[in-house]
Amino acid sequence: MVIDPVCGMAIDEHAAEHSLLDAGTRFFFCSVDCLNQFSARVESMKRLKLSGAQIGTISEVNGPVVEIVCERLPPLHQALYTSIDHEAYVFEAHQHLDEQRLRAIALNRTSGLQRGMPVFDTGAALRVPVTPHCLGRLLNIFGQPLDGGLPLAGEETRGILANPAPLHETVSAKGILETGVKVVDLLAPFIRGGKTGLFGGAGVGKTVLIMEFMHAVVALHKGVSVFAGVGERIREGHELWHEMQDAGVMPQTLMVFGQMDESPGVRFRVGMTALTYAEYLRDTLHKEVLLLMDNVFRFVQAGSEISGLLGRMPATVGYQPTLLTEVADLQDRIVSTTSGDITSVQAIYVPADDMTDPAVSAILGHLDTTVVLSRGQASKGIYPAIDPLLSTSKMMDRHFLGDRHYAIAEGVRAHFARYSELEDIIMMLGMEELAEADRVVVLRARKLQRYLTQPFHVVAQHTGISGASVPLAETLDDCDAFLRGEYDDVPEDRCYMRGTMKGVRS
Repeated sequence: MVIDPVCGMAIDEHAAEHSLLDAGTRFFFCSVDCLNQFSARVESMKRLKLSGAQIGTISEVNGPVVEIVCERLPPLHQALYTSIDHEAYVFEAHQHLDEQRLRAIALNRTSGLQRGMPVFDTGAALRVPVTPHCLGRLLNIFGQPLDGGLPLAGEETRGILANPAPLHETVSAKGILETGVKVVDLLAPFIRGGKTGLFGGAGVGKTVLIMEFMHAVVALHKGVSVFAGVGERIREGHELWHEMQDAGVMPQTLMVFGQMDESPGVRFRVGMTALTYAEYLRDTLHKEVLLLMDNVFRFVQAGSEISGLLGRMPATVGYQPTLLTEVADLQDRIVSTTSGDITSVQAIYVPADDMTDPAVSAILGHLDTTVVLSRGQASKGIYPAIDPLLSTSKMMDRHFLGDRHYAIAEGVRAHFARYSELEDIIMMLGMEELAEADRVVVLRARKLQRYLTQPFHVVAQHTGISGASVPLAETLDDCDAFLRGEYDDVPEDRCYMRGTMKGVRS
């Protein structure tokens, strides 16, 4: 017997060599508050319950790529597996080389695999267990618990690869999904059942904004959230999990992680697993489902890695030739049906701030709303740090929003645009050199800029400021009053980090 250096558990030497969880993953799950649960239930997390007939043997292993000689070739995307001491190592078929050989991508580590090991066919693509009790849990790509809890109970399973809902079952956009976040509801409203892209780097409040959206769906719409950590760092995932527990959002949330140190096959498919659970919750519970993905660009990167490992010729800027198809396979399943709605918020990294990058362009083609988080806004203390001029929605239309909302939003955006044009003049010459009309526009724009800041519920215990959720009707009333000049005599600091303007004069 040996002592595991991370968990402090007594395990035999062979199990230590071939444990399902690597050291980094065990560190993630063996935080102080879940160590006891992990130690008691680790055995339930070690094995995938798979069965199937042998179809061939392993002939070669190159990193995550496994070459298999088969008696009969299984279809592409079929889930295959081999076993070492009753522990399953799962592969996904990706390429037929000839009539007897195929290449598969390992979804587990490949240490311990060797030539001649038998490979078995599960008979279908990868399937995950589904149950209404999945809410409040932290799972991996296989639907196994990562939170130290018991495995999901229930016999029903669903394949992670599926066709989009039939056209006759889908429904079109019904209206705005209010979030209670003023700047989002006013200038870049979420479309119920639509897709929103959240563009931003580190340190601009992206995670906090995602958590607030989760809180809004749970509190305002009595819905549920599914979070997909695509290429998530262990530290980030651990912190997000605890922050959501502290904020009280976790009981109505399901989190699925495929971490950065895992196989590219895991990062490529973990979004599909999360989407499968979102579809199940939509079809079974008939509630609002908010699907959050962080980060979709890492999904594209994983596809590019797999393409290179399989020896495919790269296409534009080195991306995989199947880029558009892979993005569409994911995005086309995010739809609303007669059973319920799935509204998606996707964090997207923009390489070199180039919005014309092929990966970004492929994703942009599927989005309804674009929200850009600006480091410049954050440096001014404007939170959420959303750039009001770059953020927009395809539904910013008078016929969809209504005349009043459209007119107020355009008026606010026009004030911000004029203020942006005059900033250099103000910096060099001062406000005194502006025309009277421009001076009024600048003063109102600065107050609107501060009014659109907002304290969030999910960080209230850290900031000491109670969170505020503002209905869209009150946001429109306040912004209309700013544009008409009703708050011209109110100091700017009275507009900062508050909910509505009710009682501000007193």
